[in-house]
Amino acid sequence: MPVMSVMPVTPTMPVMPSNSPAGAASPGVARTTHVTAIGPLRLAATDHALVYCGFQDPDTVDLRIARAGLTPTPESERTRTPRQTELLADARVQIDEYLAGTRRSFTLPVDLVLATPFSRQTVLALDAFVPYGSTATYAELAGALSRPRAARAVGTALGANPLCVVLPCHRIVASTGALAGYAGGTEAKQHLLDLERTA
Repeated sequence: MPVMSVMPVTPTMPVMPSNSPAGAASPGVARTTHVTAIGPLRLAATDHALVYCGFQDPDTVDLRIARAGLTPTPESERTRTPRQTELLADARVQIDEYLAGTRRSFTLPVDLVLATPFSRQTVLALDAFVPYGSTATYAELAGALSRPRAARAVGTALGANPLCVVLPCHRIVASTGALAGYAGGTEAKQHLLDLERTA
């Protein structure tokens, strides 16, 4: 699999930015579980954007949502707004297309409200720095973010990525090539890298 060379990177949003106005009231965060080939993915969305796609258990996801000042609603279609239903359905379709090898990028509105500022900067740089089918190391990404000594901090930031798969932290590997450090586990990470290499 090709490895990206180090280059300066300005973090970019590989998907549509959220249109959520600052301080806007939200009816809550709708959640669902989507069963996939790499394991169950928890999805969460406001009326404006997808805020979570990952492998954490529902209680942990709810805690992250609450810590961000948002309110998780009961995991039921009856509690969702029409827009939340649409966003979650779109997310499921695009994830399935990606895992089938027929989609290389996502066109979902996302909101990184669950991420820290440094995690937000780090995950937004991913698509530009490591395109589909490529890998890079934590140290290389740290250098591209003008933080050459922050490889460990980059690893921590990627580990807290609230939008796994959609923002492709799986493309970052250890300097030895080891796949440790992925929230979904090494088997899921290997599956995603193999998928991108052969699609």
